[in-house]
Amino acid sequence: MPRSPSIAPSWVLVLRLLALLRPPGLGEACSCVPTHPQEHFCNSAVVIRAKVSSEKIVTASDDPSDTQKLIRYEIKQTKMFKGFEKVKDIQYVYTPTVPPLCGVRLIANNQKQYLLTGDVLSDGKIFISLCNEVLPWEDVSSAQRESLNHGYLINCGCKITTCYSADCTNLVRNECLWTDWLLERRLYGNQAQHFICKKNADSTCSWQLVHHHPLRKALVDIIQP
Repeated sequence: MPRSPSIAPSWVLVLRLLALLRPPGLGEACSCVPTHPQEHFCNSAVVIRAKVSSEKIVTASDDPSDTQKLIRYEIKQTKMFKGFEKVKDIQYVYTPTVPPLCGVRLIANNQKQYLLTGDVLSDGKIFISLCNEVLPWEDVSSAQRESLNHGYLINCGCKITTCYSADCTNLVRNECLWTDWLLERRLYGNQAQHFICKKNADSTCSWQLVHHHPLRKALVDIIQP
């Protein structure tokens, strides 16, 4: 039965959204809204640590008339931080092949590990792009690793707002101002690397330094190489 022309597959809607995120006049550039790692975690359907085994260009859907392509990465999931209720073991993740739509390039050597955050589409595909957090595991700080296991999830009720100027102020009680750019002239500085926006007993939110545990991190890395 032919697909109704009024209903677009879920991956098409995602690609259209990514296109809308690209400001006019940037041509082939990919552009995403800056997002703190905690917000990446909270806004993503799945968060995993994985190795990439292989990559393949595949059609985006089973519709014979569909000419769009995606990159399909075959992965070996070594740790799931979020998404247990949506998927079990993830075998593949998908990303756009078109540069303006923020397709992700991963090294498929079955050795390099990544932190991957993504979305689950209606057809069950796990979709990632440069607008998600996609990092080599060695670039994930000790505090971030600790927060992936213990801190981010329980503080998803907090809102993190990027602060670009000295006159920005808290507008809501559960908001933390992300000032890395203002203070360090880089987005992913001290607050991104070492802090969580923590919910307090009075329902306000504030920054808290993550006290990581080197021994626990070492044990996790040994158990899940």
